[in-house]
Amino acid sequence: MGLNVKIIVHLMGLLLLCNGFFMLLATLVSGIYKDGVTLSIFIAAVTTLFIGFLAMIYTRDHRKEVKKKEGYIIVTCGWLVMALSGVTPYLFSGAIPDVTNAFFETMSGYTTTGASILDDIESMPEGILFWRSLTHWIGGMGIIVLAIAILPLLGIGGMQLFAAEAPGPSADKLHPRITDTAKRLWLIYVGYTLAETLLLKMAGMSFFDAINHSLATLSTGGFSTKNASVAYWNDQPVIQYIIIVFMFLAGSNFVLSYFAFKGKVQRVLNDEEFRYYGGLILVFTIVTAMVIYFNAHITTDIPGYYMVWGKTESSFRHALFQIIAVVTTTGFVTADFTSWSPFLTIFFFGLMFAGGSAGSTAGGIKVMRHLLIIKNGILEFKRTLHANAIIPVRYNNKSVGQDIVYNIIAFFVLYMLLFIIGAMVLGMMGVDFVTAIGGAATSLGNVGPGLGDLNPVSNFNGLPAPAKWWCGFLMLLGRLELFTVLIILTPYFWKKT
Repeated sequence: MGLNVKIIVHLMGLLLLCNGFFMLLATLVSGIYKDGVTLSIFIAAVTTLFIGFLAMIYTRDHRKEVKKKEGYIIVTCGWLVMALSGVTPYLFSGAIPDVTNAFFETMSGYTTTGASILDDIESMPEGILFWRSLTHWIGGMGIIVLAIAILPLLGIGGMQLFAAEAPGPSADKLHPRITDTAKRLWLIYVGYTLAETLLLKMAGMSFFDAINHSLATLSTGGFSTKNASVAYWNDQPVIQYIIIVFMFLAGSNFVLSYFAFKGKVQRVLNDEEFRYYGGLILVFTIVTAMVIYFNAHITTDIPGYYMVWGKTESSFRHALFQIIAVVTTTGFVTADFTSWSPFLTIFFFGLMFAGGSAGSTAGGIKVMRHLLIIKNGILEFKRTLHANAIIPVRYNNKSVGQDIVYNIIAFFVLYMLLFIIGAMVLGMMGVDFVTAIGGAATSLGNVGPGLGDLNPVSNFNGLPAPAKWWCGFLMLLGRLELFTVLIILTPYFWKKT
């Protein structure tokens, strides 16, 4: 039996309906603030809804079966369809009239990268800024996971989609039914978003800024409503500490949040990846804070910096904020970490390859993969000495199958190879060396800020148009964890079996 094209088109229609609905929310916000682009966003929403409706009506007699091959196509094409339809509010309103820039901003949003081409964010209409933040939020937990929660209504099973979309090396299930898992994950996601919005509002943010930063935090995206990002609130530490907490939660496995809410705190504390995730952030923060503290030229603009407590607190806060922002690939900024010292510039560049936990909204390689690669590497010394011994890699006191270890090693090698290729292509397009390696690393890892001309206080607007499209492709590769996209580019995938 051949490829089930109708189910693919049908689900693309479903995703367009979802996207159109979120555009209507942006239309509502635009109308409330009377920003002058309400009609433009509404037309974009209606157009998207109409195309989605036509696609679903045309394929209503589809075969209700999703195999693994269709699953990969649906996930990859789903992201592309969302991005292509997501450009319409920017284009129709004239907020970002250039197609290349509009696509870059949209892909950066859905992949939760947070890299921007906007030179003056604060001049953008409120409806557009809200739509920009919504693209983060939609992409954060995964538009396909959202679709899985709706699929039972259509009589379609969603396991194949979840296998292709689920972030991280493994997809822990909270409940035997995959649709119930998706619903529980979304409930936690929405709950965290509302909680952060409320706390930020109480801490002094306007409601508009609070909801936008919450949407960007929980998705580990990083789009801000301010040109200076979260540095705008450098004189309000409480706001930054609230964002720190929710960045940490967003970068940890959402399944652990579920267990914590169920009262199974010990299960959370016993999780090996969570312990290393928290421990490494703590160690990295101490190292960074010490470098900041003993370099007098750093963050001297912070109120109270020359007082002992002010100096200690601001050093710790900026270190903790930027470490978590880069490790979780959120990409918010309180300071330009590339100006702190050459050591910290290289240090943060390395952190762009870290990533958060498996099962989180963070990008990057993920802590679990690093952990298993290191464990396997150490065990190779033992295997060399004891050639006939069977020494498995253990994770959470359970032995990890060799096939999983091979898969993780293959992912790591492929990731680094794609980083090198990504940087080389940017170099061929006329981008300087430091900017090229920073751009490739931050795009593939969905981090946001890079190095060189793409540093935390700059943006991607200065890149040549082809480089923006290339970075957009790297963002998609990183967000869908390489294999999902690359596998459909292989001739083998399209052979009839």
